Amino acid sequence: MSIAAADIIAIVTETVSPVIKAPFELVDVEYGKLGGDYVLSILVDKPEGITVEDTADLTEVISPLLDTIKPDPFPEQYMLEISSHGLERPLKTKESLENAVGSYVNISLYQAIDKVKVFEGDLVAFDGDELTLNYKDKTRTKTVTIPYQTVAKARLAVKL
Repeated sequence: MSIAAADIIAIVTETVSPVIKAPFELVDVEYGKLGGDYVLSILVDKPEGITVEDTADLTEVISPLLDTIKPDPFPEQYMLEISSHGLERPLKTKESLENAVGSYVNISLYQAIDKVKVFEGDLVAFDGDELTLNYKDKTRTKTVTIPYQTVAKARLAVKL
C-alpha cells in the first residue's frame, strides 16, 4: 500500500507537533525524493534562530517518535533532516556563493549532470563561472564541476 506524500506530511505533522514546544515552532514538514533518497524535512525555528545543537536535540526527540507510527507510513527508507530556513538560507547571487566556499551546500540544477539534478556537499571553489563541489555518492567522495548557468537554486545546507 502506497501512501501519498501529502498524507505522510499530515501524519508526521500530527505526530511531531506536540513535542516541538516553545520557544521552538514547527514551520513546515516536507517529504520527497532528493536525488535517489527520500528525505523527510522538518523545518523548525525559534526567535533567536536554530543552532546545530538544537537540531541535534530535536532529532533525538523526533527520530524515535517517527519509529512509533503504526502502520509505518513510509514506503521506503528515508533520511530525516531537521533544520531551519535560517541555517539553509538561499544563495541567490554570485557573491553569496563566493562567501559560501568552504560551506556545506545544496545545489539544484536546471539540467542533470550524470543523471543527477540535486547535489549536496562541500562547496570547495567558485570562480564566478563554475562551482566545484565535493559530495558523497554512497560511501565514496566525488567531485563535480557545475556550470553556474545551470544552477536553478542554491542554498546552505546542514550536515547531520
